[in-house]
Amino acid sequence: MPPTHDEGAHMDAFTAGLLQRIKAAETDLTLARETGDDFLADVEQAELDDLHRLAAEHGVEVRAA
Repeated sequence: MPPTHDEGAHMDAFTAGLLQRIKAAETDLTLARETGDDFLADVEQAELDDLHRLAAEHGVEVRAA
């Protein structure tokens, strides 16, 4: 059964939100590395790994910047 309009809109919002969170985590990871904050870099890397896993589970393509 094809998705309804509402389901498609939900996935679009989900995908956009997920990609936005990935971009923010990448930015935060870069900043943490540049400032030498190893703990924060580890936290941000773990967050980024989780977001990439979530994207893969939902078929969301993440393009490298």
